[in-house]
Amino acid sequence: MAFAPMGPETSFFDALDRHRASLLAMVKSGTGETPAEATQVASSSKVLTAIENIIQDIIKSLARNEVPAFTIDNRSSWENIMFEDSVGLQMIPQCTTKKVKSDSLKSVKKFALILKILSMIYKLIQSNTYATKRDIYYTDSQLFGNQATVDNIIDDISCMLKVPRRSLHVLSTSKGLIAGNLRYTEDDGTPVQCACTTVATAVPSNIEGMQNLITDAKFLLIVEKDATFQRLLDDNFCSRMSPCIMVTGKGVPDLNTRLLVKKLWDTFHIPIFTLVDADPHGIEIMCIYKYGSMSMSFEAHNLTVPTIRWLGLLPSDIKRLNIPKKSLIPLTKCDQMKLDSILRRPYITYQPFWRKEMEMMADSKMKAEIQALTCLSSDYLSRVYLPNKLRFGGWI
Repeated sequence: MAFAPMGPETSFFDALDRHRASLLAMVKSGTGETPAEATQVASSSKVLTAIENIIQDIIKSLARNEVPAFTIDNRSSWENIMFEDSVGLQMIPQCTTKKVKSDSLKSVKKFALILKILSMIYKLIQSNTYATKRDIYYTDSQLFGNQATVDNIIDDISCMLKVPRRSLHVLSTSKGLIAGNLRYTEDDGTPVQCACTTVATAVPSNIEGMQNLITDAKFLLIVEKDATFQRLLDDNFCSRMSPCIMVTGKGVPDLNTRLLVKKLWDTFHIPIFTLVDADPHGIEIMCIYKYGSMSMSFEAHNLTVPTIRWLGLLPSDIKRLNIPKKSLIPLTKCDQMKLDSILRRPYITYQPFWRKEMEMMADSKMKAEIQALTCLSSDYLSRVYLPNKLRFGGWI
């Protein structure tokens, strides 16, 4: 298939244009619109007051000779999760909680760490400054032990205060990349122009601060793996499919990459597709972008994009393209457990075509990486597979 240097002819995008028209109609009817609460960032005064109230409760407990404790929503139980097709996985209002007590050997350290990080967040908000999670960890790395401890406590605090994490003035170091037809201004006024070159732009650390976003893109492609993303850039896919945007979270997406995808959807309402391995891990990653995760379900309105579609690699493509068995990988016991887990999730009821693809994988007991397409030709993914999928509506 030949393409003009500036992208394919207009008729190439007919299927995409029809898909976008259906998405816009859905948004107009209200079924695909962003809920009002998703766009609201808690004011600094609200967060400060919430922290003060928590500290006052601790002081009152001490005054009554009671054991001070933090009450935190349980973010690791499916019992606390409900599903709504227009939002994704979200925490139920009256969920089960867990106590972090100050008199228990099991939880006293976590109690102290929550207090310490709360005090740091309070100072950040008061001074209107920001810190990364990494900055917080290195203020006392021996005390915290590891970065994961800090990350988990910050999410617990966000959930406990019922505010988006960005309202805590704590930023994450981004690992994601973006390329293609997009211009914007960063929070400090720096203009950024993403390009279709072999060098991608890092996803900003402050997504909320992005302003003046401009694009002519016909679609956004989320690529699971960095290696595939880079290969597509090297193959000039972005230019040949111009105008488009490509994003990768380099595997399981970090918060900033998810926030960016959400922001691009809310701003432009362009079709968004995922390119993941035809394996349970790839499907899990796609589901995180689309419907969210259990651990961040308390912030679902700010992170999920239920209009995302699965472009590839589909298990049915493996059979359709006659990919040789030597290019496939047997499912491990861990893979089978992950696949069974996904099939039991509430959103699969709303995705019968996804279920059919996953059942096909389960029956074959085989999985495939995107790189399996290279057995057909070295540039089959960028020159044949993806263009045909986009042109003829090969998504589900």
